[in-house]
Amino acid sequence: MIELLNEISMGVFGLLAVYAIYKFIRAIRIVPQQSAYVVERLGRYTKTLQPGFHTLIPFVDAVVYKQDLREQAITVEPQDCFTMDNVRVRVDGVIYLSVGNPENASYGVTNYRRAAIQLAQTTTRSVIGRMELDTTFQERALISRSVVDVLSEVEEAWGIKVHRYEIKNIDTPRTVQKAMERQMTAERERRAVVARSEGEQSATVNDAEGVKQEVINQSEGEMQRRVNEAEGRAEEIEAIAEATAQAIEEVARAVSAPGGEEAVKLRLAEQYLNTIAKLGKENNEVLLPADLTRYDSVIGGLALDDFTLHTAGDGAPAGAPSPHGDGSQGESPTGSSSDA
Repeated sequence: MIELLNEISMGVFGLLAVYAIYKFIRAIRIVPQQSAYVVERLGRYTKTLQPGFHTLIPFVDAVVYKQDLREQAITVEPQDCFTMDNVRVRVDGVIYLSVGNPENASYGVTNYRRAAIQLAQTTTRSVIGRMELDTTFQERALISRSVVDVLSEVEEAWGIKVHRYEIKNIDTPRTVQKAMERQMTAERERRAVVARSEGEQSATVNDAEGVKQEVINQSEGEMQRRVNEAEGRAEEIEAIAEATAQAIEEVARAVSAPGGEEAVKLRLAEQYLNTIAKLGKENNEVLLPADLTRYDSVIGGLALDDFTLHTAGDGAPAGAPSPHGDGSQGESPTGSSSDA
């Protein structure tokens, strides 16, 4: 009996020794990077172990919380929400946060991950409840910002830092999806009709502008053509007048020259004879003098002897002939007559 008790006591002491060795080993802690260990001494918070090597008092100190300081992506499970126009939508998302204060994350809330999820869900339902269905698809950023703002209010108490919240999906019932598809199809058709009508309007306006510009160009071209023709005719008339004036002056100088009068009479006689030679042609109707053989009388009827030459003193150009219908000769500035 005594031997049995001794064996039992030896076994108990052996277990106690193993337990003591285990506690001494557990008192040595190596904290990894981006981690923090919360230590309690006899059930009361005493310190937070930072990354590195640490030793604790066996049987007195205990690591009760291990906090990961890295940024965490926490999935928010899908939930049903109702919009302002009473359409049910199913929304889920992701919260990105990290532990900033290990003590508050351990003692400020029971489970900061679950608490953040619950707060994000309630805030999402509240925000979507103030929006219409079409707005919820356009205002994802507003929903995310609202959730981040609400979570930021509890950051200090919960010892966390919320970086962002992203909406993953906004699912609607199949009937609502079909109605939205029909609405989108109608909107696309309306835009196509509007775009086509605007294109036709623009084409009509462009055609009208083109016709207008063409008419303007044609009128301007016609005006320029007429101006050019008028200027050409004016220049032609002016040139003919100048040439005629020069010819008259040349004739006048030739007549006033010695032998000029006889040359003029000879020229007129040639033209007279040429004209008479053409009278025998058909389809000519002419009035002839009584006696064509009396050439001297015909030439005398032209009154070539009545041409007088004015001197430079009478205001006319020197050598210019001056005819007198009455057969008298012109008078000189001194009152005496001069022969042609």
